[in-house]
Amino acid sequence: MNRSRRSWKPNVQEKRLFSYILDRHIRVKVTTHALRCIDKAGGIDEYLLKTPYHEMDTELGVFWKAKIEKLYEELGKMEVVFFTPEDEANLEKQFKEVKLEERAVRREARRKMYGWSPKSELKADSEGTDGEGSLPADFQEGMAANA
Repeated sequence: MNRSRRSWKPNVQEKRLFSYILDRHIRVKVTTHALRCIDKAGGIDEYLLKTPYHEMDTELGVFWKAKIEKLYEELGKMEVVFFTPEDEANLEKQFKEVKLEERAVRREARRKMYGWSPKSELKADSEGTDGEGSLPADFQEGMAANA
């Protein structure tokens, strides 16, 4: 009848797991054993789909399982369209153009925010200076005060 006072507790971790069906992260508390099972199944979506309802221990697990099953059924009803290689190349080119346009817009916004203008740079180049004139006057005064 020897007994110890030690108690064994599960190794519970709070994790953010990415759901491809929901296209977002899910924050859950899981044991390390459950994490290994999720990895083995191929992700949280597949794990929840494969696990029967009677083995779910928490209401949150049942909730996410029902939600993923519903979205999975909707995905199954969608029509799948395959693109020709030419269409894929055109789409990829359009995505690159959109990204370049977004970068240009962000660059312009930063230039306006920090006071850069192409006129002052052209003026500095024509005068032969190293571009000191392109900075706003109050910024130059602040730098002079720090020096």
